[in-house]
Amino acid sequence: MGMGCLHQRLGRTRALPFARRFKPSEIEAATRGFSTALETGGPRGTAYRARFADGLVATVRRAGSGDPDQEGQEGAFYRELQLLGRLNHRHVVRLRGFSEGHNRFLVFDQMENRSLKECLHDPLRTPLNWRTRLQVAIDVAAALEYLYYFCDPPVFHVTVNSSNVMMDADFVAKLSNVSVVGHDSSEGSHAEERIQQRRTELVFQYGVLLLELVTGQSPGGGDGELVRWVQEPGFAGSMQRMVDADLGGTYDDGELRDLVIVARLCTRPGSGTAVVSIPQVLRYLQGKVGDKNR
Repeated sequence: MGMGCLHQRLGRTRALPFARRFKPSEIEAATRGFSTALETGGPRGTAYRARFADGLVATVRRAGSGDPDQEGQEGAFYRELQLLGRLNHRHVVRLRGFSEGHNRFLVFDQMENRSLKECLHDPLRTPLNWRTRLQVAIDVAAALEYLYYFCDPPVFHVTVNSSNVMMDADFVAKLSNVSVVGHDSSEGSHAEERIQQRRTELVFQYGVLLLELVTGQSPGGGDGELVRWVQEPGFAGSMQRMVDADLGGTYDDGELRDLVIVARLCTRPGSGTAVVSIPQVLRYLQGKVGDKNR
């Protein structure tokens, strides 16, 4: 879905045809007085489970305090709403609505199976099978291609990690915590440089996520143990030992190799430019393993 000339269409209007406007009292009632926290301390604050009077079940996140005297802040809020409301991709969590006032909230689709992080690391959860993990890798790559290559201008940003990958009732992966960054008005190579830098960081983060899917281990920092392992010359000989034990040995050797090689390319240290791009990774995975999935 192209989003060209989006800024020109936004203007100063508060008309938001893609998002529902909730009253603050509706938000408070739906969250039972904000007593239904799903997660706390995330990059965008506490998330709450909400059940509205019309039956809608959603996730509510605080969007910050509004100050009617700060027109710039208010304008930025509505611009973000209009941009997020136009995101339309199967693997991006959808904005359903918002509330205004001193305490602003954003309302998103509820993801019944919570985060990928919980699916991989909560000992009380049924482990994800190999096919689901492969599909998550493809789904996330598809969402990233949409956000960073199809949306024009490229004003969206997301940190790729297992906390920001949500799983719906059918274990379909969707990226969450997408934010709006200021469009770089610089001309020529300078603006392109910044866009390329964001894409390079994205590729590395995606590679780390693949390693987490394969091993079931928390990745740690940017140069953590998993990244060091996959960059070792003899990494191929230890792949079987690194596979998540929760899989019970049920996985395809060829697909494992393909996924780990992609992770190795994505996390390869270099001169600041990624060895591969997200579109290249997506096409490769779709061609190698996509046809066998689901």
